[in-house]
Amino acid sequence: MKSPEHHLFLCGSFRVNGEAQGVCTKNKSLELLSYLQGEVQDRMLDGVEVAATGCMNACAHGPVMIDYPSGQWYGKIDEDAIDAILDGIEEGTVAEDYLISS
Repeated sequence: MKSPEHHLFLCGSFRVNGEAQGVCTKNKSLELLSYLQGEVQDRMLDGVEVAATGCMNACAHGPVMIDYPSGQWYGKIDEDAIDAILDGIEEGTVAEDYLISS
């Protein structure tokens, strides 16, 4: 299996028992996951994988997404943020407006 160039982890606020709750879920991160997956497919970004995660403990910035292996953390994710992040991936840049750490 070839490693993806970008693995985007979107916080789903999943708890140990599997229940989704918390800031990211309340801010519609699971609906955004569907949008993100659709955009990756529509843009035919073969080197990009998408996954939901448990709580990332960055609730003040939620919903949160990490681009691995670059280590960039993005916050206040919405559809505009997803578009900007994917544009950045396509252009080899970073969506600095949404960056919370790198």
